[in-house]
Amino acid sequence: MPIIKPMLAKPGLLPADQDQCSFEIKWDGLRAIFYLEKKQYKLLSRNLKDITHQYPELHALAEVAGRSHTELILDGEIVAFTPAGLPSFSLLQHRMGLTHDKTILEMTQKVPAHYMIFDILSLNGNSLLNKTYIERRALLESLGLDGAHWQTPDYKTGDGKTILAASRKLDLEGIIVKRLDSTYQAGKRTGAWLKIKNQRRQELVIGGWVPGQGTREGRIGALLIGCYDVTPQAAQARGIPQNLLYAGKAGTGFTQTTLAELGKKLAPLSRQTNPFAQDPAVKNARFVEPVLIGEFEFTEWTPNHTLRHPSFKGLRDDKDPRQVIRED
Repeated sequence: MPIIKPMLAKPGLLPADQDQCSFEIKWDGLRAIFYLEKKQYKLLSRNLKDITHQYPELHALAEVAGRSHTELILDGEIVAFTPAGLPSFSLLQHRMGLTHDKTILEMTQKVPAHYMIFDILSLNGNSLLNKTYIERRALLESLGLDGAHWQTPDYKTGDGKTILAASRKLDLEGIIVKRLDSTYQAGKRTGAWLKIKNQRRQELVIGGWVPGQGTREGRIGALLIGCYDVTPQAAQARGIPQNLLYAGKAGTGFTQTTLAELGKKLAPLSRQTNPFAQDPAVKNARFVEPVLIGEFEFTEWTPNHTLRHPSFKGLRDDKDPRQVIRED
């Protein structure tokens, strides 16, 4: 089967021609492509990492879909829901990166995962990438893929302002806007899909940390975070190196468990030199290899190009850190 990179959305605002667009919930989870062939299935993350083993809940989806279809490729988001029924990236952290069978099975009971299916890319050997969004969605809905741990959520057309307001009222991350006539551009961020967030959030690379004080003595006090000035592709095209730009310190949003886990992950990444292009001028800074990505919520970018009031939401392992640039 062909391996398909997920189509990506650009940050943006509500378009003027809303009658030409669909509006979906932004699910605040882990993007995943589901591959089914002859009742065998595989689940790949945004950076094509095989995560099939981590989410055994979807084995039943393969069984159900395999009764009617010899081949199927779906696009969607793996999410974890709070007791109130809201998606939570922080809660999903408990399911990400697990490797031991016993732990995975225990966590399926404590934090069950759900696959929100919003696109279909291939069916019975026929590629659907060149079909329009509205054609793909009609075909997807005809499959009736709704079960205990997967569903095909609805979408709306025409009135994005009302839908965005409703998502804000529910304290959701935001919405995704997709042009009805858009084809599926694998691995590309064309602008045919837009993400509109209710809170400002940004993926950032962890380049260091500072020791905590008081109740956090002996643990991480704050993370030193940054993003690259350009993507690797842009740097290569211009013949220039990438620079990791310092974006500030994040000292909130952590639980005691999170702090312990971060400490274990950062310890073997220690380095003597500063990975940032500029001196952070932070007392007692401990630098690390810039390979871990965190997601952070914040209020704004300051004139000095650092984040105001950043809060840690969780680690991401579904993206190459060198692809992390500032989202405006």
